[in-house]
Amino acid sequence: MYKRKSKITTKNKFIIFLVSLTIIICLIVSLNLERNTSIVETFFKDISLYINKIVLYPFTSFNKESNVDQDESYLIQKNINESLEKEILELKEVLQLNRTMTEYSIENATILLRNKSYWFNTLMIDKGKKNGIKKDMAVITSNGLIGKISKVYSNSSEIKLITSDDLNYKVSVSIKVNGTDNYAILNGYDQESNLLKITGVSKTTDVKEKDVVVTSGLGELFPAGIYVGTVEKIKNDKYNLSKTLYIKTKQDFNNIHYVSILKEKK
Repeated sequence: MYKRKSKITTKNKFIIFLVSLTIIICLIVSLNLERNTSIVETFFKDISLYINKIVLYPFTSFNKESNVDQDESYLIQKNINESLEKEILELKEVLQLNRTMTEYSIENATILLRNKSYWFNTLMIDKGKKNGIKKDMAVITSNGLIGKISKVYSNSSEIKLITSDDLNYKVSVSIKVNGTDNYAILNGYDQESNLLKITGVSKTTDVKEKDVVVTSGLGELFPAGIYVGTVEKIKNDKYNLSKTLYIKTKQDFNNIHYVSILKEKK
């Protein structure tokens, strides 16, 4: 009885993997959800759906056996559906950037992989030199700035996240206080609190919690005005000469699937 249950679990996991792979392929093919699809894209979509049905068939028919827990089958399928809905929503949010960042040419990309040892430092995307990607280009999601391009290859690129522990990686930001821009440096991330760290704020700056932080545009590395987050916590340094701000972002850095790279229009 025990061996039978182990086989069922292994088979279910394998089927989930195949279904997930099919879903990802289907999403990549149909990345731009709002334009008319070509004949080729339609063909691939149909094929993907057909494959999906074939993959699911043994799973559903297998679970009709009386010895299989139907609740387990339902929960697995429910999780697949919820994951698909979440990915579609994220795609729509990324595509929305194409209409809001009109002064830039936006290249949408999919995350290829992340190194568990450097989870908050870098990630790889599926766009590179062939797509016009260059080093130091700003990378965003619908939730704001997430990093910059640090390495470029022919068909892929590496993104250095703003949560990186690289002390030499600094982002110039601005906090608007009483109608005046106050410049500071974003450099650091607290994994326990999930807050970004901003230093170089004068002790006389009347910054408050919930004040909005955006990129300043200084240094010409990042365009001005990209949303970073809001002030969550304020601390004075031990000499009471400056303030350190802790910033809450909208982005969940544990959960990034799609990004947009800002390319200057020629």
